[in-house]
Amino acid sequence: MEAKDTRHNVLKLVRLGIDARNEYMVFMRKDCPVCISEGFEALNRIKVSKEEKTIVASLIVWDDESQLSHDQLGLSDAAIEALETKEGDLLRLSHLDALDSMSDVRKKIYGHRLNQAEFDRIIGDIVNRNLSNIQLSAFLASSTGNSLNQDEVIALTHSMINVGFKLDWGKDKVYDKHCIGGLPGNRTTPLVVSIVAAAGLTIPKTSSRAITSPAGTADTMEVVTNVNLTTGQMKNVVEQEGGCLAWGGSVQLSPADDILIRVEKALDIDSEGQMIASVLSKKAAAGSTDVVIDIPVGATAKVRSQEAAVHLSEKMVAVGKAIGLNIDIVLTDGSQPVGRGIGPALEAKDVLSVLRNENNAPDDLRERAIILAGRLLEMGGKAAEGSGTLEALRVLKSGAAYKKFTAICEAQGFFREPEVAPHKHRIRSAASGVVSEIDNRRLAKVAKLAGAPGAMTAGILLLTPLGTHVEENDTLFEIHAESQGELEYALSYLDAQKQIIKIKAT
Repeated sequence: MEAKDTRHNVLKLVRLGIDARNEYMVFMRKDCPVCISEGFEALNRIKVSKEEKTIVASLIVWDDESQLSHDQLGLSDAAIEALETKEGDLLRLSHLDALDSMSDVRKKIYGHRLNQAEFDRIIGDIVNRNLSNIQLSAFLASSTGNSLNQDEVIALTHSMINVGFKLDWGKDKVYDKHCIGGLPGNRTTPLVVSIVAAAGLTIPKTSSRAITSPAGTADTMEVVTNVNLTTGQMKNVVEQEGGCLAWGGSVQLSPADDILIRVEKALDIDSEGQMIASVLSKKAAAGSTDVVIDIPVGATAKVRSQEAAVHLSEKMVAVGKAIGLNIDIVLTDGSQPVGRGIGPALEAKDVLSVLRNENNAPDDLRERAIILAGRLLEMGGKAAEGSGTLEALRVLKSGAAYKKFTAICEAQGFFREPEVAPHKHRIRSAASGVVSEIDNRRLAKVAKLAGAPGAMTAGILLLTPLGTHVEENDTLFEIHAESQGELEYALSYLDAQKQIIKIKAT
């Protein structure tokens, strides 16, 4: 059998230049002798090996004779990189044995509970790229809603921690902050990190890129500095400045999560259990001990009722305790966006205006940030109980937070000012009155259709928060885009919607 693999199941690599993101793909002619002899069919999962190194890839049947001959195969760029191979190399192909983890996934699809060993198998195969995006989607879909109970979320979180590695800062107390999202803007993290680090606490912050929102913290920070830090670089920044603002994916603290996030983004879904495991696994892997979590509550936020917020809070605290984290939950107003900017560069502008204590800085962003920073200062003994907000405001007003922010950026590589989108369009009020309601979800969708977060300067500039009195033809918000086509795409969606911002006559 081994002789057959060596002599007959070998093809020469041709680089096709195909980017399939996290998916490993192998391309072969349908009349390829290996395809015929092994019975390979489209979308089969196939082992591709170079000497002792092996990956698992999905088969794409290729018809273009001009690019592949019978004795050749192609690989997606990510597969070539993972296999550490190059054009012209001879690669061996073989069938993938049935995966036990897919039996576990099917068990979950049918509504059964999974144990630690079963989650370990699933997460292990995810990190080893043994599962296709279709199989990952099945796992994510089986875990949506409340289908994961508390024990399962704890087991999943442990699995996600165990497949990566955990940072050790050599300190008894390491602090962190997270917002569960669902609210446009709300870019408090850079402010909180700057205030808390300036006050003398250690806060090594790793953040995700956007999943279903117009910007994540990593997207916003990438506007002004380098967020793709290695573990060594991250440690150097934290040693020097007491904090950092890095993309979690670059330091591989919870590698399964980064793969799952990409598929969740494509599916445009969020699962409560997956979200808790995602957040807390990264906090534990980053070496944090004490974490403040912001849960915005509102009719069009991710968490829509006080009852749901209390349920989520209790679950997060319990899971945190099970994995050794001290969690403090802050329930905040999720009825409208926070700040004015929605999209990476526009949110970065808001952050800088607050840090610089500018007169026109958004008050709601400042107030939310100092409340969250204040809780961390109290947890860390830098402020007496009940006085954390005042101490956080003092640090911000003194200019120490802005100084710390720019120092962190410089330590991560550089600091630069945000740029401005070349295309803008004002959306005006059709009547006079008071802004009475804002649909967060549809406003965020307009920002995404305009190009955010991929186009850094794209998004929305909101000029009329709740309670604002407007006259007919006043500007409610501006759409920013990097191309005319994206601007028109956002406008066509907007034209098909009912009012995203409702005006109540006075």
